[in-house]
Amino acid sequence: MNHAIEVTSLEKCYGAHKVLKGLTFSVRQGEIFALLGANGAGKTTTLECLEGLRPYDSGCIVVSGKRGIQLQSASLPGYLQCREAVQLFAKWNHVPVDTAMLAALGIPDLAKKRYNTLSTGQKRRLHLALALLGHPDTIFLDEPTAGLDIEGRAALHRQIRQLKQQGKTILLASHDMTEVESLCDRLAILVQGTLAFLGTPTELRNQVGRRYTLSLQTTQGTETYATENIGDTLLTVLTQYRAEGKQVLDLQVSQGSLEEYFLQIVKGEGSQ
Repeated sequence: MNHAIEVTSLEKCYGAHKVLKGLTFSVRQGEIFALLGANGAGKTTTLECLEGLRPYDSGCIVVSGKRGIQLQSASLPGYLQCREAVQLFAKWNHVPVDTAMLAALGIPDLAKKRYNTLSTGQKRRLHLALALLGHPDTIFLDEPTAGLDIEGRAALHRQIRQLKQQGKTILLASHDMTEVESLCDRLAILVQGTLAFLGTPTELRNQVGRRYTLSLQTTQGTETYATENIGDTLLTVLTQYRAEGKQVLDLQVSQGSLEEYFLQIVKGEGSQ
């Protein structure tokens, strides 16, 4: 299987503090891969090493093809107009301006606006457009939808899916678990500089155990039950209700969210 990114025994220290402790993982060509971790887990350091923006102490990183990078925090000269920024980056990359991509991100609407007048969401759209101008093979997105409204998030998600259809490899860092579950083929979870999980969202659920919540509304109120076995729990509860003379008015079953599974891994509750 071809890999766009290969990381082997990656280590990074800041003084006496070891942030990355021998990370080893790979990202397949053409997949959307999420890098997750709580604050201080080493996620940003890992991304910066992969992007070539930060030196590392030991290990090996191989990234195939051209890189496109959208940083979590970036800035341009305040007087620069959006169209000027696009033209400048296109010239640096020796490529024509991709008008279809710019239109999908809503950049033409910002063409004459100066950078210092843009909202946070508008800046993030512009930064992503600049990252894509050079037609990269591997794209790094750090919190790509932070600051975007619902419409902007939906447009960005469509663009990310189109990039995947074009065979691009995308590695993103995000705190939005709904976004990760919707977009990503696989994900890695870092805990204190080590790899605590690597696999698909479904494999994550299987590792920590599928959790469900039963909510039953009765004539005496609403009661909820956490369970991994809906049938057995429901049978037990209904039998108890019948003995107590409770009448069930409504029943709802909800599955645990990806965020709940992520937190279980981070807290060390998931089986290894």
